[in-house]
Amino acid sequence: TLSDKVKEGIERLQTDLPMTKAILKDMDTEREQDNQTQELIRLFRGVIYDIEDVLDMRAYQNSHQNSPWYDRGSRIGMHSIAAFINETEANLKRITDKRADYQNRRSSHPASIPSYQQAEIATEDTPGDEIVGVEEPKEEMTSWILDSERACKVKFVVGMGGSGKTALVKLVYDQLKTDFDCHVWLTASMSMNSLELLSIMSNKLRNEAAQYPVNSSQALEDLVNMLKNYLHDKRYLIIIDDLWTTKVWNDVRCALPRGNCSRVIITTRRGDIASSSCRENFVEVYNIQALPLEKARDLFQRKCGALPSEPRQCLWFENLLRKCEGLPIGIIEIGKLLYAKEKSESEFRKVHDTLRTELASGQLSSIRRALLLSYDDLPDRLKCCFLYMSMFPECYLVKRRTLIRLWIAEGFVGRENDKQVEDIGEEYLQELIQRNLIQAGELDFAGRPQTCRLHSLMHKIALSKSEAENFCTIWLNAKGKIPDKTRRLSIQNTEFNMPNKNLCHARTLFTSSIGLKIASHISSSLKLLKTLHLDGASVDTFPKGIEDLLLLKYLCLSNTRIKMVPVSIGRLQHLETLNLKQTFVTSVPDTLTNLTELRHLLICRYNINGYVSFGAVNGFKVPTEVRKLTNLQKLSFVRADSDHKMIHELRYLTELRKLGIIDLPSNSGPTLCKVIQMLTNLHSLNMTSLHREEVLNIQVIGNPPPLQRLYLKGQLEKMPQWISKLHDLVRIRLKWSRLRQDNNPITILGKLPNLLELQLLDAYTGVQLDFEAGRFQKLKVLEFDQMKELTVITIENWALPCLQKLIISRCQNLGRIPLGVENVAQLNELHLGDMPPHFVDPIRRNGQMRRLVQRIQKISYKHLQNGHQWPPEDLS
Repeated sequence: TLSDKVKEGIERLQTDLPMTKAILKDMDTEREQDNQTQELIRLFRGVIYDIEDVLDMRAYQNSHQNSPWYDRGSRIGMHSIAAFINETEANLKRITDKRADYQNRRSSHPASIPSYQQAEIATEDTPGDEIVGVEEPKEEMTSWILDSERACKVKFVVGMGGSGKTALVKLVYDQLKTDFDCHVWLTASMSMNSLELLSIMSNKLRNEAAQYPVNSSQALEDLVNMLKNYLHDKRYLIIIDDLWTTKVWNDVRCALPRGNCSRVIITTRRGDIASSSCRENFVEVYNIQALPLEKARDLFQRKCGALPSEPRQCLWFENLLRKCEGLPIGIIEIGKLLYAKEKSESEFRKVHDTLRTELASGQLSSIRRALLLSYDDLPDRLKCCFLYMSMFPECYLVKRRTLIRLWIAEGFVGRENDKQVEDIGEEYLQELIQRNLIQAGELDFAGRPQTCRLHSLMHKIALSKSEAENFCTIWLNAKGKIPDKTRRLSIQNTEFNMPNKNLCHARTLFTSSIGLKIASHISSSLKLLKTLHLDGASVDTFPKGIEDLLLLKYLCLSNTRIKMVPVSIGRLQHLETLNLKQTFVTSVPDTLTNLTELRHLLICRYNINGYVSFGAVNGFKVPTEVRKLTNLQKLSFVRADSDHKMIHELRYLTELRKLGIIDLPSNSGPTLCKVIQMLTNLHSLNMTSLHREEVLNIQVIGNPPPLQRLYLKGQLEKMPQWISKLHDLVRIRLKWSRLRQDNNPITILGKLPNLLELQLLDAYTGVQLDFEAGRFQKLKVLEFDQMKELTVITIENWALPCLQKLIISRCQNLGRIPLGVENVAQLNELHLGDMPPHFVDPIRRNGQMRRLVQRIQKISYKHLQNGHQWPPEDLS
């Protein structure tokens, strides 16, 4: 039957898909690719997309037939799928035969250069005579090399390609190498193994002719022992430039004696190699920084030649300079390009507008080659994750959690052992940051990036590569061209009229344009869509047609004006993330419980104008049988009900890691405490009472889950004793707790071994808080807000040893800066908000207490009046 033939065809394609991907990987990693190889790569990539399309068509058909809203009119017909299978299989055979024929005809090809020879001819990332702004790191490195420490010391110099690592180290090396008994400069390569590098080291140190032994474990061991014997009584300086693997370094260091004031410097793009090595006392890491703007401008002017004189020329000059973001190779190469151009506005603008083309294949391709080496070194699992960053606009700060959820929806992050996919996604992002391909934005209190982005030049290069591989298409305006078989469409203007084009191959529709106007109906050609991200779009109602996207895994309509979720949402049975933050949705239909794959249900609205007030967070009413959503990881913010039925339902959601619940009546406390004990995977808990005067009755939790974050909003009769068991807790915020003097919260909190952040907002009615020595050993951030009765804060010597940021706001009766604040050695930020003059004036410049805060690098004061926040005043 036709159904059986389709089933057999699907099974064949499921077998063919991994094999075809393996062929594509082999061809794509060839270092020398002729035109025919590049064409074969394009064809194989296209047929892989075709296979995925057929498999998704069948999955869509199955979802349709299993749906309670089964509609024959919108299904994909069996005959159509059968025809696609036949066409795809024929196409795959034709391309495979073409590749076999090409391989047979290719009788010979140039021998590849051995990796040790590649290393010999490798060039530096920035010529030494062209670097500026290295005076301080050069002096620091020189002092490090010349100090009297007898042990061998190792320094990793880490930075992205073209950041000037090699040039900096070369300056120091040339200046100091003759101070050592022996010295050697080794340039590694991506494919070089330990034996090759050690062979080069041996040949150079002993001034022998090049010899490269056959690779074997015995040869490696012999070479290590020979080098160790040769160096054991010598003071040596060894440079390893552009190291790519941990294994090579681990083998090399076995050959290095540990004494005689010897020094080893390693440059690398791989921060993960440096991090794994710096656990040892003799290893240090120096992260090379981008050139400051003034230094970058100086270098840019030198390379450009004559400076622009007209204001419009200067504008484009500055725009180009800012694109470089302090990256020396970008500044130098773009400067050289401008040097050969006429110094006119039109020429400067032309270079600016064609920067991506020049980077891809023009006169700036050297920048591309330098930066893409890091991409070439990536394992396959990370390449798609990196290219996905090209979906976002240049310089766009992507939220960490959003990015990871998108990666998961795209299928880039797979399960590994017992790990949650979200945790694996975190590891992927961290590795890309460590490899200097993605840049971390602002870090949170625990040191994790809240946002991330690509360097401007890296973004242009990634976008060119993405478009060349048909990975994504950027839609900038109505004239934009959308290629056939577009997989991912990113809209980056403020209006999107669905193009008159079949988008049946699209899997992702993404926008980052606030106020984007979109059609009220999602095109039927997008029925195989898996990711729909419409954050900030100008929509008032839930777009029609979404209910037909039966394969959808990720749906984001945050920051829109929608008020209701349709009953038909229950059709999206593959949905894993539903993000309706900052919308006006207050309830969801019961059909939502059909979405048993749902992992993240995020529905809330923050109404904040200036300072946070009680009730600023609006949540939603959960469906009746929310217990069915057993895969939920994050659920916030849900409204409690008076009969506690919803709270009882929560006990079945044992996979929950984050729970936010509001409007809790006091009599719901005992039931809630029992449920919380059952949620053994809970890491983040946010609880708010029904109103400010309502008691948050959560005293009895015998065995609390391993919470890392705890937010309590509402009155507490006493400090819950179970909090003392939260040894993994890193953040706690107590708001409107109104604890009395005999229930001082810091008595319990000071003993928590891993607490990093503490916020107290109207949490305590006592007049004095004393921070004793030995308490809060890891606390980094401490905030007091609206502590109306508080008059004195004291900090003993050796208390708060790790505190970095102190925030004090609206504590009108606090007489002065905390006693002992001058002894908090790590404190570098002090932020004040709406504090009275008697508190602020003494710590201003020339104030009588200024000496107490003199060491603090950043001091600011903000004032809020009638809902208007004035720009912070800098008191540093």
